[in-house]
Amino acid sequence: MQLPLEISFRNMDRSEAVEAKVRERAAKLDQFADHIMSCRVMVEAPHKHHHQGGLFHVRIDIKVPGRELAVSREPAGHHAHEDVYVAVRDAFDAARRQLEDYVRQVRGREKAHETPAHGRIRALVPMEDYGIILASDGREIYFHRNSVLGADFDKLGVGDEVRFAEEQGEQGPQASTVHPVGKHHVVG
Repeated sequence: MQLPLEISFRNMDRSEAVEAKVRERAAKLDQFADHIMSCRVMVEAPHKHHHQGGLFHVRIDIKVPGRELAVSREPAGHHAHEDVYVAVRDAFDAARRQLEDYVRQVRGREKAHETPAHGRIRALVPMEDYGIILASDGREIYFHRNSVLGADFDKLGVGDEVRFAEEQGEQGPQASTVHPVGKHHVVG
């Protein structure tokens, strides 16, 4: 976390043991989202000096880039929340799920905006079933006949424009899929 964790107690005295459990659970949130900017946790007992029989309320506010996540574990008849540690556990479990959803959404947006790699065919070696793409960034990318989608390998020509998905192969970068682009090729 970029800022220190803030922990507050309401209707109860500060508890080092509860604070330690909150710190432990908060530290684990960094495993699910590495850009947590701040985290505030409030632990509330139902009535002052009423530690048995009441249901604890835990609220967690987490700031991440572009969003603030709020988790509130209200005492909704969960008798397990008579134990402050169970209430803390359940609140942090809910916070973890919200962070995982946030990370999936962020990654989904990033993937949706990625531009497919593109380049032009620099060389074809039909007798050995492979070709070389000169990527737009100047690198040479190997591709196999079976990587070509939406067109016949034998109909490709040097200079044809292609889109491709790159991966690391045994001999260096290679295209796992190659999509010919242009008026003579169907774009997949």
